[in-house]
Amino acid sequence: MARSTDSWDESDVRIRPSKKGSRPRTKDRPSHDDAVTGRIITVDRGRYTAVVGEDSGKERVVIAARARELRRNPVVAGDFVSLVGDVSGEPDTLARLVKIQDRKTLLRRSADDTDPVERAVVANADQLVIVVAAANPEPRTGFIDRALVAAYDAGIEPILLVTKADVKDPAELLSTYTHLDFPVIISRTADSAASGIDARSDDGLSARLDSSAVAEMRGYLDGKVTVMLGHSGVGKSTMVNALTGAERATGGVNAVTGRGRHTSSSALALKLADAPSGSWIIDTPGIRSFGLAHVDPDRILRSFPDLSPGIDDCERGCKHTATAVNCGLDAWVGAGHAGPTGAARLGSLRRLLGTDPRLEAQEAKELGSVT
Repeated sequence: MARSTDSWDESDVRIRPSKKGSRPRTKDRPSHDDAVTGRIITVDRGRYTAVVGEDSGKERVVIAARARELRRNPVVAGDFVSLVGDVSGEPDTLARLVKIQDRKTLLRRSADDTDPVERAVVANADQLVIVVAAANPEPRTGFIDRALVAAYDAGIEPILLVTKADVKDPAELLSTYTHLDFPVIISRTADSAASGIDARSDDGLSARLDSSAVAEMRGYLDGKVTVMLGHSGVGKSTMVNALTGAERATGGVNAVTGRGRHTSSSALALKLADAPSGSWIIDTPGIRSFGLAHVDPDRILRSFPDLSPGIDDCERGCKHTATAVNCGLDAWVGAGHAGPTGAARLGSLRRLLGTDPRLEAQEAKELGSVT
């Protein structure tokens, strides 16, 4: 005889076990008090290589996988991270990356000036070496200006390195920047200099770099994290090899297109020998594009210290475009306050601000010819 439902109680109800287990859900996360700190030196296909115990007798390289809760957080060379699990660094071991520690600086870019997605390049850098060749491939002030904006926006000190100065005199290029306050280093091959240092050249063959340029660059690196940034074929990895003794792959320039060949596929941080603690140089892959969609226009303007004082005479709401009425920048440049290259600098600024379609088209053409 069936029981009346009035006599049922909770003991009569059968509970179906959850397929996901019986552990109650919680937002609490482990504290990971036993985590060790590592410096990310490279990232490759979901594996993060970190140096743990830096400058101690227990310094070692640890390979880690990123924890699931960090899957939306980019981890890049230069990051300091917290690692748990097997952090011995022994072969075939894998640690777990559970936290990205606070960053001092973050160099960012976007794919182009309309792409809202930020791409982290490197973290915790002190200096950015903008590498351009005097020729082969031809230098473009547009790329230099973009890199300067990104550096200033991130709070990173810029350095300009001009390679292949024996192929073409870079004086005309440098005249655009002589009145700005950042170091400029000129590099030639040893054939045109008094002495040289063995390195791998851009065609992959043995070459001798100008030892004075290598020594000058070396003088800026002690105790700093320095990033090398430039198009393919300009000599970034060649200089890195000369400075560190590494053998980073190098690539020449396509004779038909005039564009560099990509060789370095991922950023790599290399520790400098015979240098104070914290001396690292990060070689990055050749940059094909360097968008600034993530940088506010006002911050772009502040990256042109030779021009920015001119806005004091602008009318309220001035966009500083080429068609703006009574823009103070035109008067500032016309009076010679920005130097003999002020007009060119103003044109570059307006290209970055994206206010003149004709200038934007020219900028895209110039950048495309060196990608």
